[in-house]
Amino acid sequence: MKKSCKRALAGILAAAMALLAAGCDSASSGDTSGNATDSKSIGVIQYATHASLDNCYEGLLKGLADEGFVEGENLTIDFQNAQGEASTADTQAQTMAAKQYDMICAIATPAAVSAYAATKADGTPVVFTAVNDPVASQLVNSLEQPGTTCTGSSDVLPLESQLEMIRAFLPDATKIGVLYTTSESNSISVLQRFKELAPQYGFEVVEQGVTNSSEVATGAQALAAKGVDCFNNFTDNNVVNNLTSELQAAQEANIPVFGSEIEQVKNGCLASVSIDFVSLGEETGKIAGKILKGEATPADTPVYTVEDGTPVYNPDVMEQLGLTLPETFQDAQAVTADSE
Repeated sequence: MKKSCKRALAGILAAAMALLAAGCDSASSGDTSGNATDSKSIGVIQYATHASLDNCYEGLLKGLADEGFVEGENLTIDFQNAQGEASTADTQAQTMAAKQYDMICAIATPAAVSAYAATKADGTPVVFTAVNDPVASQLVNSLEQPGTTCTGSSDVLPLESQLEMIRAFLPDATKIGVLYTTSESNSISVLQRFKELAPQYGFEVVEQGVTNSSEVATGAQALAAKGVDCFNNFTDNNVVNNLTSELQAAQEANIPVFGSEIEQVKNGCLASVSIDFVSLGEETGKIAGKILKGEATPADTPVYTVEDGTPVYNPDVMEQLGLTLPETFQDAQAVTADSE
């Protein structure tokens, strides 16, 4: 009887050991099916409050959700807005780095530069969006092979299509005025490309640099006084954040402003070949999600770029200026301040 009990006990112990061993084998076999739902904490720095950057953030959340990360469930987000101040972005990035978040997402070039500077030493991944030239901004070594702790998405403005649009609306124009912020590297690089392309369409580019928000109004007035036929915007955060001042100067001079994206056109610019910033943000969120899951690294993840745009125009502004929709843009999308 005692021997039977011992044999039974030995059998039970053997079975238990086998189950334990099987569990250990499963855990060590590289099964990472639970990693996608592991809770993560990230910081997000949006450089300024204007519609295109707001759209990027909306898209970012969508992209993260596409990859299985939902705020309030398995994702904690520390969202900060720098209100267009580089020094504020620096402080926010340094605070996030000290909190050792799993990642920092940065919306717009100045925010990305701040985030990378604060995290370069500890290697925290930085995923950016709405950065026009990440190579010139020294965030990555190349678009195809970033080689740093940064990657993300780039809004490469369709400058040639924009110049075609300006020429179609203003067949007799000769001078395009550009207001830009001297400290925004994205604006400087785009301005250089714009100046190289403009003569091919019969335009001279007249530029006016500003250093902060208080100079946008006077800068726009000075630019109008130089006899330009229109203004053309880039994705300059300072200028776009103070669009009302630029529009007022243009209205006083009775010249149009061509925007760089749809929200500017809704708010009073005449027209634009516009990038979809929600979609841009969504692609960025997908990149961020893959990195959070350990499926990718910033150094080896190519920067996503979008170069195609959709023509949009504001019929109310067009009427105020006494212009007509060019034949080549009859299929352009009409938008106004009341458009969703």
